Amino acid sequence: MTDHASEPDAATSDAEPSALLSRLRLIEDQPLADRAGALAQVHDELRGRLESGDAPRAHA
Repeated sequence: MTDHASEPDAATSDAEPSALLSRLRLIEDQPLADRAGALAQVHDELRGRLESGDAPRAHA
């Protein structure tokens, strides 16, 4: 994968949901063979953020 959508800090540095959506759109534009790895990386980053308690909290 040579696309910037799979950079490790892209999901963890952006707290905005729109940044995540933009990243996912970039991944969807990649060839099918490259998507699984990029999506797995996003999954791992989001899981790590949730497990660490660093996830932004929604305000009711």
